[in-house]
Amino acid sequence: MSQSRPLDVALIGAGRIGQVHAKSISANPSCRLAAVADVIVDAAGKLAAQYGAAARSVDEILADASIDALLIASSTDTHSDLIERGTAAGKAVLCEKPVDLSLERALACQRKVAGKPVMIGFNRRFDPNFAALKAAVEAGEVGKPELLSITSFDPAPPPVAYVKVSGGLFRDMMIHDFDMACWLMGGAPAKVAAAGSSLVDPEIGAAGDVDTAAVTLTWADGRLAVIKNSRRAGYGYDQRVELLGSKGLLSARNVLENTVEKITADGASSAKPVYFFLERYMRAYEAEWSAFIDAVRAGSDFPVTLRDGVAALACAEAATRSAGSGETVALTPEMLGS
Repeated sequence: MSQSRPLDVALIGAGRIGQVHAKSISANPSCRLAAVADVIVDAAGKLAAQYGAAARSVDEILADASIDALLIASSTDTHSDLIERGTAAGKAVLCEKPVDLSLERALACQRKVAGKPVMIGFNRRFDPNFAALKAAVEAGEVGKPELLSITSFDPAPPPVAYVKVSGGLFRDMMIHDFDMACWLMGGAPAKVAAAGSSLVDPEIGAAGDVDTAAVTLTWADGRLAVIKNSRRAGYGYDQRVELLGSKGLLSARNVLENTVEKITADGASSAKPVYFFLERYMRAYEAEWSAFIDAVRAGSDFPVTLRDGVAALACAEAATRSAGSGETVALTPEMLGS
């Protein structure tokens, strides 16, 4: 890849997350947003115009040899097909999570594009706080990780229309936490046990999903992780990680609206967590995109692979089965594509 010019990037998907990525692409001096595609043509045109890009069809983008890379931020059911088509057209690909709604389809995609330049967008790995915690783990600062706790609560549930096409809480929301658990613990677990309820909105339950869930992951050597998700936390976006190791404890706390703490005779108080993911993770999205572009230009390995995406989806599949059956589900080598 030429080091003398910015890389030309095409964005597929002009919805909310596509708009986040358009900002990250345009902020990076090593690339430029050249084209935007979306099934809603007006949305593509509006976003393209905002960043001086062209609104084009997916077919036009894939046929254009001057496009170096794709960022796929379209609906999840299109991800595997676009990964395959994009890599076949010679493009480097960053695809939003999850790889697919179907684990079987994601595994087929992994086999088909083996060795091709594909990165999966698990942006939380690039959050400065979580990245620092991971670095401390890797440095052995608390010894061997033994018990991990991940809390992830949204401030309010999404529309039920979204829930119906999302693939469910485990594939849509907790998928981030499954990836975090695999990343921090150094690989996929052996077993998954999940429970879920519809406590926030009865319409979510009527749509066949849950809005409140707890999952226990067990590794082959007995290490454990507990993940808690809720679609409702009225005080803001609750994102915490705590890891107990053989020699100590690491924790990453919430990012607050401000750092002012008041202490009086009546007690102590501080600001609430920031409201939602844009406030919490914008820096992470920018760092994720920079890591992708740097790897493309250097021809080096991506920090998050398609195999990582499959592992997180396998955990989500196992959790969905477990929550439905009440039984612990083993992660087999076939489910992990190994």
